[in-house]
Amino acid sequence: MGTGNETQISKFLLLGFSEDPEVQHLLFWLFLSIYLVTIFGNLLIILVIITDSHLHTPMYFFLSNLSLCDIGLSSTTVPKMLVNIQVQSRVITYTGCITQMYFFMIFAGLDVFLLAVMAYDRFVAICHPLHYTVIMNPHICVLMVFGSWVMTFIQSCLQGLMVLQLSFCTHVEIPHFFCELRQMVQLACSDTFFSYLAMYLIAGVLAGGPLGWILFSYAKIVSSILAISSAQGKYKAFSTCASHLSVVSLFYCTSIGVYLSSAASHNTHSVASASVMYTVITPMLNPFIYSLRNKVIKGALKKCFGGKSAKCHLFCGG
Repeated sequence: MGTGNETQISKFLLLGFSEDPEVQHLLFWLFLSIYLVTIFGNLLIILVIITDSHLHTPMYFFLSNLSLCDIGLSSTTVPKMLVNIQVQSRVITYTGCITQMYFFMIFAGLDVFLLAVMAYDRFVAICHPLHYTVIMNPHICVLMVFGSWVMTFIQSCLQGLMVLQLSFCTHVEIPHFFCELRQMVQLACSDTFFSYLAMYLIAGVLAGGPLGWILFSYAKIVSSILAISSAQGKYKAFSTCASHLSVVSLFYCTSIGVYLSSAASHNTHSVASASVMYTVITPMLNPFIYSLRNKVIKGALKKCFGGKSAKCHLFCGG
């Protein structure tokens, strides 16, 4: 396309879900409630893990990082949407949009890597229990989390730089409630062939790789569980994976479902609504899944609110 139709865009418009003032008022309080529950729930998980010495294990170290990631993921999108609803404005600056997109890719990518790391932790615990403390030593656990941060940082930088090279015309309406990578590429006036190619290649490698590892880990886990002779032993082994498997299923089913529906549907507002599942709802549900399905976490929470732990009592404000 000729450069004569291109201009320097300084702002975008986030169309969100509805223009109806009554619906927007309802959405404001709904998303504010979800956001507060997300922050409080994930912070509570982190504080309980920090203060309870029984939870100073690789599994809960990774869980605390997942909770921190969920706080970041939700905080990247929801506050800006709440502000826009409150001030009756849909504007987001070009710099703000790029920044939001960048941090969203970091936290979404980190979520994927941490779920894969947690699957590896369960794989070692069940398939190689005698070597667990050697394989999953603190140094290795920190390196795994650090490596996850590095990988997501690199992929976010690559895709962010790719968007910075694009030119945008006068059409600046984003049919979403946040600046999402694919929506940004669709708005570009310049040639986007290589942008789409890079976007899907990076997404395929960085999302498909961890998913493949999770599936491989659980195939080995199921094989090991089936080899256990006692029913009680099988139940105990599976119960250690139940919470993680629930979170993995929720995250991947919702995110894959959104992208498949967006590829088949031309209704952009329905895609935005579906995206709420993995960007807003999933970070809120993760603490509940782990606290309700995990006896150790439930026991730590009871100690916290029961005042049996002085440190936790202090953190919880008791």
